[in-house]
Amino acid sequence: MTEPTRYSTPPVELPLHLIPDPLPVEDCAGCVELASVRDRARAGGDMTTVTDCNVFLRRHPEGH
Repeated sequence: MTEPTRYSTPPVELPLHLIPDPLPVEDCAGCVELASVRDRARAGGDMTTVTDCNVFLRRHPEGH
């Protein structure tokens, strides 16, 4: 019979980028602006805004 583990195991590290960033539609000013805001947010480390912009970009093509 084996002895139970009495210590914590190391955490499991999951990849952060499972879904690639959506690409903006070339001739759409709204898409270009969202991509620009996303790039500035990523450069500043604001991943919440990056995620928000990605959601808006994914939903935005419904209006094209």
